[in-house]
Amino acid sequence: MTTRRDLLAGAGAAALAAQLPLVALAQAKDSVIIAMTLEPPTLDPTSGAAQAIREVTLQNIFEGLVKMDRTGKIVPCLAESWEIAPDNVTYSFKLRRGATFHDGTPFSSEQVRFSFERAVAPESTNAQRQLFTPITEITTPDPGTVVIRLKQPTATFLYGLAWGDAVIVAPASAANNKTNPIGTGPFKFVRWNRGDRLELERFDGYWGEKPTLAKATFRFIADPQAQVAALRAGDVHAQTNLSAPEAVPQLKADPKLKVSFGKTEGEVILAINNAKAPFNDLRVRQAIAHVLDRKTIALGVYGFDVDLIGSHFSPLHPAYIDLTATYPVDIPKAKALLAAAGFPNGFSCTLKLPPPTYARRSGEIIAALLAQIGINASIEPLEFPQWLERVFRGKDFDLSVIAHTEPLDINIYARDDYYFQYKNPEFKALMAKIDVTLDEGQRNEMYRQAQRILARDAVNGFLFILPKITVTAAGLDGMWTDWPLPITPLAEVRWR
Repeated sequence: MTTRRDLLAGAGAAALAAQLPLVALAQAKDSVIIAMTLEPPTLDPTSGAAQAIREVTLQNIFEGLVKMDRTGKIVPCLAESWEIAPDNVTYSFKLRRGATFHDGTPFSSEQVRFSFERAVAPESTNAQRQLFTPITEITTPDPGTVVIRLKQPTATFLYGLAWGDAVIVAPASAANNKTNPIGTGPFKFVRWNRGDRLELERFDGYWGEKPTLAKATFRFIADPQAQVAALRAGDVHAQTNLSAPEAVPQLKADPKLKVSFGKTEGEVILAINNAKAPFNDLRVRQAIAHVLDRKTIALGVYGFDVDLIGSHFSPLHPAYIDLTATYPVDIPKAKALLAAAGFPNGFSCTLKLPPPTYARRSGEIIAALLAQIGINASIEPLEFPQWLERVFRGKDFDLSVIAHTEPLDINIYARDDYYFQYKNPEFKALMAKIDVTLDEGQRNEMYRQAQRILARDAVNGFLFILPKITVTAAGLDGMWTDWPLPITPLAEVRWR
């Protein structure tokens, strides 16, 4: 986009500026084009697990009772305040007055009840149904009040309400939110050209502070070099997480751009199908763990150091412990474990990889590392909708590489039907105890115990934390540097 500074540069700037309509200069400051690597499969964050859905919609189109700010703190949103009763199971939410959905439907307590009951209904496709299963009763004393009673104290209940899976939707529009999303957020849906872009515009009836931007466009650019070219040409004004880390030096040297490095909650793992032979044998998983040279993999993907992990837990959390030495790189020991499991000459398997650069590049390196012990991992590239259907929902895979970007999501290992199909009663019991433990110190010690169990069982190959490389036009401010949640709140984005 042409900025006013560009227009006024060079000889004859004053004359040129005099000829420009003032409205053109104003428009240059109220729209933005943001590039993303993946396109969302739908636009309803309550309908699936894809991160891209939340990147576009959460805190833009849809809102929850609470939200997470850029520091990871839980702050008010559609609930302006709340109280937790001494029994620690009764939550009373005072709702925003005057908030409306984009189609004019007034927001009230009834939509909160509808949204949460819908999330746990038998036909629900909500990827985080467990957020709502502690609820035993929802009452609506009046349009501005919701009282939620839980079966038992649940330490992470309020935290989960900030996720995209807990946004509030209206009964009349909920069924069509996949393609025509209607929420209460500061931006409303305009159009979606699949395979190319999605357009939003400011919702002038928004209950909160009016955003600076009047229009925002998300462009979907999967090719890393195309991302770089679009940024340098000014065809896009920001990239939420650059897929071409090798291009960082040239982008940093470009005075029209600025580059920032941040952290995410995304644990990148070599996902293993624990229910499928031979991966249901602990010795096979341990052998794999002994060949996964995390540092080599991460440097091969990014060319710089990132946070390495030995379990499914973020180093940003105070309960984190470094378990990367649980299975140190040891090729002879890996071969011995495979032989003890009945595979002295190794075996063949498939490695199904979704499109992101971190997955494709990691997969190539991992396949080469596995070959050292006779495991022939045949790479099968998948588009992301295919990955969701075949790997995540269908569990039709041997190995895969993916980043789990939800914060504090170690509890997925307590779900027997989750796609890597890990079943451990000891771990499930520990997660159930964590859920009802309100003392933070005690809860953190149990989180450490949970990390040790996952590392010990070599459930997956725990690799590294997904970094966030944000590139923006020099005059654009407000993009999140870190991702406590993988979202891009447009109301915080503005031109200088």
